[in-house]
Amino acid sequence: MKTLILHAHSSGPNPKKAAIVMEFLKLPYEIKLWEFGDAENGVKGPIFTKINENGRVPALEDPNTGVVAWESGAVISYLLRKYDTEHALYPSPSDPDQVMVDYEKWIYFLVSTLGPMMGQVNWYRHYNPSKNEDALARYEEQAHRCFMVLEGQLKKTDGKSILEGGYSAVDIHFYPWVEEYKYAQLNIDGYPLVQKWLDNIEAREEVKTVLGKFPH
Repeated sequence: MKTLILHAHSSGPNPKKAAIVMEFLKLPYEIKLWEFGDAENGVKGPIFTKINENGRVPALEDPNTGVVAWESGAVISYLLRKYDTEHALYPSPSDPDQVMVDYEKWIYFLVSTLGPMMGQVNWYRHYNPSKNEDALARYEEQAHRCFMVLEGQLKKTDGKSILEGGYSAVDIHFYPWVEEYKYAQLNIDGYPLVQKWLDNIEAREEVKTVLGKFPH
């Protein structure tokens, strides 16, 4: 099998999601790191934007099929459809409709709500050119609301996994974004099951391997 290429940069949660999936599925892959900006080695530069017109990571090239994917949700969906033939990380066609709906709704909650709220906290905390305490407070409030929702869901499994059926791609989608609470300087002491879940995910071999591959 030919080696897949995961395009990433050294910071940010989304490339780690795709890498964790490939580690779990034991796929051969290499990580190609890019810089911010529009230089030759930048994600907005002419080389990378031929791979991803949106100029963002992750992007995936699969030389086994010729497929090029970008957006972490699309990348992971492709990897699962193509290589998770035993449906270890996502529902099988024989599962009840509710199982697939639950799987999809939590991923959509992550990509539409929790992830963007955490991203905005980080932006206003670290990158906005001028202080905007009102905006920061707004996004902190929304991030905590998302953690409260997640805490409630985790009560169903005592913090073992987000879905009641066990560890899945949903946990992989969530982990790098929830773990951003440290960089976002958010206190999660009020969400003990979220912390327990983080500890469980970080103890997994595929997660430890991927974290070791990205610069700290």
